[in-house]
Amino acid sequence: MMSSFSIPFLTSPCSSNTISSRPKTCLYATPAVSPIISSEVDASRLEPRVEERDGYWVLKEEYRVGINPQEKVKLEKEPMALFMEGGIDELAKMSLEEIDSSKLTKDDIDVRLKWLGLFHRRKHHYGRFMMRLKLPNGVTTSAQTRYLASVIRKYGKDGCADVTTRQNWQIRGVVLPDVPEILKGLAEVGLNSLQSGMDNVRNPVGNPLAGIDPHEIVDTRPYTNLLSQFITANSLGNPTVSNLPRKWNVCVVGSHDLFEHPHINDLAYMPANKNGRFGFNLLVGGFFSPRRCAEALPLDAWVSADDVIPLCKAVLEAYRDLGTRGNRQKTRMMWLIDELGIEVFRSEIEKRMPGKKLERASEEEMVEKQWERRDYLGVHPQKQEGLSYVGIHIPVGRVQAYEMDELANLADKYGTGELRLTVEQNIIIPNVENSKLDALLKEPLLKERFSPEPSILMKTLVACTGNQFCGQAIIETKARALKVTEEVEREVAVTRKVRMHWTGCPNTCGQVQVADIGFMGCMTRDENGKVTEGVDIFLGGRIGTDSHLAEVYKKGVPCKDLVPIVADILVNHFGAVKRNREGDD
Repeated sequence: MMSSFSIPFLTSPCSSNTISSRPKTCLYATPAVSPIISSEVDASRLEPRVEERDGYWVLKEEYRVGINPQEKVKLEKEPMALFMEGGIDELAKMSLEEIDSSKLTKDDIDVRLKWLGLFHRRKHHYGRFMMRLKLPNGVTTSAQTRYLASVIRKYGKDGCADVTTRQNWQIRGVVLPDVPEILKGLAEVGLNSLQSGMDNVRNPVGNPLAGIDPHEIVDTRPYTNLLSQFITANSLGNPTVSNLPRKWNVCVVGSHDLFEHPHINDLAYMPANKNGRFGFNLLVGGFFSPRRCAEALPLDAWVSADDVIPLCKAVLEAYRDLGTRGNRQKTRMMWLIDELGIEVFRSEIEKRMPGKKLERASEEEMVEKQWERRDYLGVHPQKQEGLSYVGIHIPVGRVQAYEMDELANLADKYGTGELRLTVEQNIIIPNVENSKLDALLKEPLLKERFSPEPSILMKTLVACTGNQFCGQAIIETKARALKVTEEVEREVAVTRKVRMHWTGCPNTCGQVQVADIGFMGCMTRDENGKVTEGVDIFLGGRIGTDSHLAEVYKKGVPCKDLVPIVADILVNHFGAVKRNREGDD
């Protein structure tokens, strides 16, 4: 009998004629050695630290000593009540002066509203909010895109949108009095922003080519949709998983290319067959933080397609129940795994599964290890005869309202009204009839702004928000990333893809650790001893089946000195050739 979360129409999706004949040798979500087993864990350590009270999950009294300030804010007032009990409607009627006069309401707009996906930009844009959506698998519609454009348009120069590194939209410039109406508008077009910030599950990531890729292993969209529906209880709010010790990321892998970046997620579903059944092996614990970055570990577990949601629920409940809530730099799930050991952590998940049973990992993983990662930018044939998808480059993910309207129009005119967002901050227009391709490629938006064929360095360039809008960023990133890249391209000729990522601070939202070359913002001193914006340079990050996190190459480089240094790195490490500049001998 299938569970209530079953997906009966999804059987083993990979047949011998759907992928290349390369040998299927990848077993990297299966432990290569015996699982790490911690020293004996005292039974008292496995007692849940939270309990249900009045429909919400709260930290028990005996575990409140030494908790961090964010946990105290949650205890003082339940953040989900702002949504589930209509608190946002009353808050939106208050003036900012009135709100700031009370610690409780000040914490509402600075902390608790993040449970509704609203981030107050107090430092640089007082009274303005960034709103982060839930957009499972990065799939959106023209109607949704137009609605978001209509929201940011009214905010003038303060309004814009960003494609994020989790296949998501973030819109900027929002003011508090507008929030109740915006939330209603989101619901009307099938969107929500619920539980997208702070100690919640982030946007479920999947294959951006799901359902259209001739080489896909499985269509990830049904799974990411189910995950998002579970996490938010179908947009009604799910308090059972809204009080985690820290943020938590999840992805479902459907491609040999690993577009989903499983090694940096707290939970990654890796497709694998077992005894004729389709399901997933599991990776756990991947994360980035200022103090530590860690790649996900094999859990030595496999679940059927029917148990994707029960497994996610069990992992989240184990983390919620047992995770520590002291130093915020040591509260991500990997710290709990370290403390308990992977086998004890696994047993805690197992006892929270239906039937209290969790199968060991399968050796029939379906992701091919020897697979060259493909480029999705440009024009590519779909599995559907006569159709193609077109990947277009969105420079550092930033778009304006009029550009969103144009993207929506193109999706309607040439496709089926659908757009796909990618973790590299780009966009795909699927389902384009081949007879319409030439006309699409001649559209002014693609010729002048969002090219399907950008330069080699531009096509993989990623940048976080930077200090233009983010109060935690140390340096400006987006405009600088574009400027430095343009200048470097004038200095050297590059013949292979080199992924360059920029992040404004050690929180590393720009994911510099997975880049070939990463730039992390810092303050440093120039040749005259003057304090100036700079970066720590990272080198050697890899994605794919041989993933590896980058390491620091050079610290404290003034941003104004970057171009010749980056040019030299490209020549010495990536085979670039210096250009002959006019006037050179």
